[in-house]
Amino acid sequence: MVEHLLNVENLQTFFFTSKGVVHAVDGVSFYINENEAVGIVGESGCGKTMSAFSVMRLVPSPPGRIVGGNIFYRGRDLLKLSENEMRKIRGKEIAMVFQDPMTYLNPVMRIKDQLGEAITLHQDKKNIEAHVQEALELVRMPDPRRIANGYPHELSGGMRQRVLIALALACHPNLLIADEPTTAVDVTVQAQILELLRQIRGELKTSLILISHDLGIIAEACDRVYVVYAGYAVEHAEVVDLYENPKHPYTIGLLKSVISINEFVEDLWVIQGDVPNLIDPPSGCRFHPRCSECLPICTKEVPPRINLGRRDDEIHEVCCWLYKG
Repeated sequence: MVEHLLNVENLQTFFFTSKGVVHAVDGVSFYINENEAVGIVGESGCGKTMSAFSVMRLVPSPPGRIVGGNIFYRGRDLLKLSENEMRKIRGKEIAMVFQDPMTYLNPVMRIKDQLGEAITLHQDKKNIEAHVQEALELVRMPDPRRIANGYPHELSGGMRQRVLIALALACHPNLLIADEPTTAVDVTVQAQILELLRQIRGELKTSLILISHDLGIIAEACDRVYVVYAGYAVEHAEVVDLYENPKHPYTIGLLKSVISINEFVEDLWVIQGDVPNLIDPPSGCRFHPRCSECLPICTKEVPPRINLGRRDDEIHEVCCWLYKG
C-alpha cells in the first residue's frame, strides 16, 4: 500500500451550538502525495475550510470539536498528538495560507516581526533578518527590506496575500494548504498569485492543497480534485477527467453554472433549491432534495463510494446511487 503524505479518513468535525449540532464536516476523506497539487471545491459552507482547520488542529473550541475520523501525516495520526507535538508540525511541516490577510496579519506589528515569530519558533534564532529577507524574496516581493519594516495596512491586497504566503513558507513546509488565496484580490493579481504558487511548488517541492469555490482556479493549478457538498466529498478524480466527464449530478450542475466568454447564453444555469441546514441534514444522499436524478433509495440510504475509473490505475470516485450496479 502506498503511504500518502497526508491521508484524511472519514473526518467528522461538529459544532455544538445552542440551536443544535452543526455537522460541518461529516465523513470527508481525501489524500495527497508528495509534490502533488490537490483541489477541494464546493459552495460556501460546504466544509472545505473546516476540513483544512481540522488538519491543522485549529478548529475553534468551543463550540467546535473533531468527533471522528483519522488524519495521518506521514503515517502519524495528528489527532493523537499532544498540542505541544502538533505545534512542532504546524508551520514547519504543514502550513496554511488563510483566506483574509487583514484578519490574520497583526495590524500593529511590523511585517518582519510577524515573519520573525514563525522563523524563531521552528528554525535558527540567529540571522532572523536574513531569513525574513529570504522569505519575502521567495514570494517575489519588490523591495523586501522596505516591506519588512512596514505594517499590513501600508500594503495592497495582493502584497498582503504574498506576505501571508511568505509567512506560511518561511520554514519550507512539506505541505501547504491554501484557503481561497485569491478571493480578496482582483483578477490580474489572482493570476500572479497562482503563478507564484506554481513556481514555489517547483522550487521547494512542496505539496499543495488548494481550497476554492472557483472551478477555473482549480483547473489551472491542481492535479486532482475533490468536490465537496454539505460536509461530504461526493466526487474525486483527476482534474481533466472530472471536467470532461463529470459524474455526480452536483458536479455536473457546478460545471454547467460556469460562465464562458466563448458561448452566449440568455439564462444562467442554476442548481435548484438551497444548501441544506447542517443542523438537520437530509437523510440518505444530502444532495437528493436538489437533484433532478433522485431515486427512491437516495432519500433513505447514503450512497456508496464507487470507482468508475476505466483503467486499473485510474481513479474516478463518485458517491451516487445512479452508478450502483
